Amino acid sequence: MAQLSDDCFAFGGPMMSVDEGVAIIAARVTAVQETETVSLVEADGRILAADISAPLPLPPFTNSAVDGYAVCSSDLPLKGEQAFPVAGRVQAGASVREPIMTGHAVRIFTGAPMPEGADTVFMQEDVRLDEGKVILPSGLKAGANVRPAGEDIGAGTRALPAGQRLRPQDIALAAAFGLTHVDVRRRIRVAVFSTGNELVSPGAPRAAAQLFDSNRFMLMAMLARLGCEVSDLGILRDDRASLASALKKVAGAHDLILTTGGVSTGEEDHVKAGVESVGTLVLWRMAIKPGRPVAMGIIGGTPFIGLPGNPVASFVTFVHLVRPTVLALAGALQQNLIPLPVRAAFAYKKKIARREYVRVNLRTGADGVLEAQKFPREGAGLLSSLVETDGLVELGEDVTRVEPGQTVGFLAYAGLT
Repeated sequence: MAQLSDDCFAFGGPMMSVDEGVAIIAARVTAVQETETVSLVEADGRILAADISAPLPLPPFTNSAVDGYAVCSSDLPLKGEQAFPVAGRVQAGASVREPIMTGHAVRIFTGAPMPEGADTVFMQEDVRLDEGKVILPSGLKAGANVRPAGEDIGAGTRALPAGQRLRPQDIALAAAFGLTHVDVRRRIRVAVFSTGNELVSPGAPRAAAQLFDSNRFMLMAMLARLGCEVSDLGILRDDRASLASALKKVAGAHDLILTTGGVSTGEEDHVKAGVESVGTLVLWRMAIKPGRPVAMGIIGGTPFIGLPGNPVASFVTFVHLVRPTVLALAGALQQNLIPLPVRAAFAYKKKIARREYVRVNLRTGADGVLEAQKFPREGAGLLSSLVETDGLVELGEDVTRVEPGQTVGFLAYAGLT
């Protein structure tokens, strides 16, 4: 398991900014070192353990980019059309045995290797046939419609870096090199539980004053999308001793402990005291809305993060705190969230020195410009506000007001895990 010092996340300020939190995580979390070998079909979403350098050039041989006729550039017509005898035919996957003859053309197909001496291809729709000869127009540049060997990637070039979170296109590249397996970091093991006497699990009997636990399932789904192995520890009741015991028990077997609820300063919020009794806690009052009450610490060398109980706050703080922590623990390159510039179709006021995230839908304005339309309600407990919107508008610490027509940054939900 990842082992961190008790003061790893020490912070002396009264309120931590989002950027400060991410910077501390990126600099101080140590990645797991264990690796495993997986097949390409199992590699999607895994973290590459070592660089992959190209064992061969891509493409591995010079080939035609189109269906057409290959010629030597020294034979290109300079003025008007010119007739060429067709000497040979090369299909994709075939070997070329004879070099091209001066003044001749070779019928060739997309992906077929270029005959020796040929370096230019006329597209078949740009030529015409006449009595066994192909009539080629003038004006084509030397080298047109040809893919040189190594045009995409040269042999020996670093093609995929260690820490890359593998995507379908990365797997395609590995396959193009002829690889069948890749070395990846092992999956991060995360223990997840909710806290609160007011919660029951879906399917269990619910008293009139209780709620079905939804945050735990949201967080487990988000962790799964990040490639984690998740241990569902259910719901811990509002009891300091049992909470502390449960935390201590799971610390040694997991790389991260994640909770939701109980991190505020109320009399029945026991997470802070429970963590402090078995580890070290730095309570982060992050300058973020929704989601200010966030806790982070170390229990037996295992990082601990406590998220707010309100579902929207839990979602937002997961994106900006848990996500970079998981990536750092997994040895992944940090993937910065880049907002898409869109036009605001709403007015909004906020406090300075605090980053805020506004739930919005995207629509196309009358002039064709993408606009962000604010969800009509703002409560951090409204699950419908996450379900019925497309993403979040990010308002930086120095912003105090948004007016309709102003450019704002939009983060789509699809890119947040």
